[in-house]
Amino acid sequence: MSTTIALVTGANKGLGRETVRRLAGLGWRVFLAARDSTRGEAAVQELGADNVEFLPLDVTSDASVIAAADLVRERAGRLDVLINNAGIGAPPTHPEDTTADEVRDVLDVNVLGAVRVTNAFLPLLRKAGNPRIVMVSSGMGSIAVTRDPRFAGMVPPMLAYPASKAALNMVTVQYAAGLDGIRVNAVDPGYTATDMTDNAGVQTVEEGTDAIIRLATVEADGPTGGFFDRTGDVPW
Repeated sequence: MSTTIALVTGANKGLGRETVRRLAGLGWRVFLAARDSTRGEAAVQELGADNVEFLPLDVTSDASVIAAADLVRERAGRLDVLINNAGIGAPPTHPEDTTADEVRDVLDVNVLGAVRVTNAFLPLLRKAGNPRIVMVSSGMGSIAVTRDPRFAGMVPPMLAYPASKAALNMVTVQYAAGLDGIRVNAVDPGYTATDMTDNAGVQTVEEGTDAIIRLATVEADGPTGGFFDRTGDVPW
């Protein structure tokens, strides 16, 4: 049986790096993709796994994404699993004080970045026997969760980050509906101790990647078009 080939974006630290570590531990060949070559190469060296290799990839650049897809085509010939993990946060600026440019910057990474990467790698995914795409979203992108009275006051009103993840959720659903034979799902890692949360999260990075690993390893009869955390379904 051939080795499973995966690519993880934004993978030089945090959830992305831990996802690479866990997938490599399954014996998969994993491309650790990151915008910063120095940090990406350092992450590969720190992991110390022969089946992990660095891939330069800036999700905001069409040229970078196309070059990355060409490199994977040359090195591996196909892609079994794409994990769109690259993302940025935003200051908790009140909605009335948030500019359109600030929202655009977050959308460019968190939404358009996932679209750029997904579309560029679709030809390689279609060469796989059981292709899977995992979109790393957030519970903050769930309208049901953010409107739940139990969580009232926990997060101040803000525009950019929640809107980007809500949009990514819809992108997930539409890809799942339109890509025959490819499993496409979104995951909520939960409140995890990473740089994005100033390491204030209550979960370890291993716990935060549980849902990512679960959806990355689904079989051909597994779910598609769903939204999951480490305990099960997440409401939209």
